[in-house]
Amino acid sequence: MGNADLRALAALSDVAWADIEGSVVAVDAHNWLYRYLTTTVKWTRDEIYTTEGGEEVANLVGVVQGLPKFFEHDLTPVFVFDGGVTELKSAEVAERREKRERAEERLAEARERGDQVEAARLSARTQRLTDVILETTHGLLDLLDVPVIEAPAEGEAQAAHMARVGDVDYAGSEDYDTLLFGAPLTLRQLTSKGAPELMDLDATLDRHDLTLEQLVDVAILCGTDFNSGVSGVGPKTALSAIKEHGDLWAAMEANDWHVENADRIRELFRDPPVTDDYALDLDLNPDLDAARDYVTDEWEVDADEVERGFERIEASVVQTGLDRWT
Repeated sequence: MGNADLRALAALSDVAWADIEGSVVAVDAHNWLYRYLTTTVKWTRDEIYTTEGGEEVANLVGVVQGLPKFFEHDLTPVFVFDGGVTELKSAEVAERREKRERAEERLAEARERGDQVEAARLSARTQRLTDVILETTHGLLDLLDVPVIEAPAEGEAQAAHMARVGDVDYAGSEDYDTLLFGAPLTLRQLTSKGAPELMDLDATLDRHDLTLEQLVDVAILCGTDFNSGVSGVGPKTALSAIKEHGDLWAAMEANDWHVENADRIRELFRDPPVTDDYALDLDLNPDLDAARDYVTDEWEVDADEVERGFERIEASVVQTGLDRWT
């Protein structure tokens, strides 16, 4: 998910929570949610988040455990959900499905032989964001009055756009694609322990004396969510080629390289489908009692598993005295 090769090029630094207090973050919701979903499944007994009807809603545990990190540090999250899958991404989606199906086969074998450790590890790998998971996540965020935006296509593109036009202070994602989509500043490691990591677009471009368009060209040669890249070409080779030849087309011609759909991929990063049709109400007014009932009564999640998260959310409202918590 995202071009990991960009880590070798991106300007990254740790940032103290105190330095970003009061900020608004457009969070790549699918990316954030998937990490909490898989962690919950890996470390929690499935009966805790499975309804009598067999619906698995481990996401509700993950959301309640993950949101306090924002509120305790006086951050307002705006969750940006993916819209339709971009056609160019269909190959990666198919590959992920194949990997998940192989993991499901190995999961069944692990359960058959009673290997609980392996079963837990593989169960996390088989997770996907089902309609029920997306529906219940939206339902919980609505009760907690956390802003939600539906992107036309890629969530990270929409988050980057919102940061670029100044409607939010940061994009928030573990992916590096926000860099290619032009987010000035991205907060990473929002699902990890410790301080977040700041990814700075201008510092990245200055470090390598590149334009954003050239950085996109470098990424395309390495491989992105929308293409597999040129075989044997890593970030150093791609950077050198673009620096020497100026752009993607000249670099490919000089080295006899080919990238399928290069023009469409390039255009997707330069002009992604995004929307300005949203209104951000940052005066949050969470209904914690209703949220608790939604999670534990309506969706039958073990109350003991989420109570600490709700307590942390409630405590942050009192402790920070945020103006937007009305």
